[in-house]
Amino acid sequence: MKRVLILGPSGSGKSTLGEKLGTILGIPIIHLDQHYWKQNWVETPKDEWRDKVKTLISSSSWVMDGNYTSTLKLRATAADTIIYIDIPRRLSYLRIFTRFLRFRGHTRPDLGGDCPEKIDLDFIRWIWDFPITRKPVIFRFLENLNSTKSVFILRGQKEVEGFIDFLKKKRNGHVCQT
Repeated sequence: MKRVLILGPSGSGKSTLGEKLGTILGIPIIHLDQHYWKQNWVETPKDEWRDKVKTLISSSSWVMDGNYTSTLKLRATAADTIIYIDIPRRLSYLRIFTRFLRFRGHTRPDLGGDCPEKIDLDFIRWIWDFPITRKPVIFRFLENLNSTKSVFILRGQKEVEGFIDFLKKKRNGHVCQT
């Protein structure tokens, strides 16, 4: 695990898992939101974004969290491990609301620029539509990936925690290799 890509709906815990994996593996974490969003939630233009992602994936090791399907193929090609966190919509909404209360009016640590935490109708729709519009596209893409990639679908917090525990044990030499 040298280049790890983490995908999933908003509020699934991509950034949190990314931070933990970066610590366990001893490799840098790249929060794509920090690189995509300019001040006051202005999006990076498409060509500039693609160039930025090419630069980010050129490093020898990273843990990268974020969806951005426009650059998914580019990032997945560079990754050796892809993790998808699959949680129900209601949990996404709960976590997004909790995050909003925690950071309301302030920029989260995993965001760049001056992007105060907010919830608006577009974001609520994005979360609602994700399992219908984005998830099937991502899953089809993952099914057609080169077999040299390690792909993990983590369904729920218990599986995420189990995955983290497994990696910690593996790093500490407590897991038998077959």
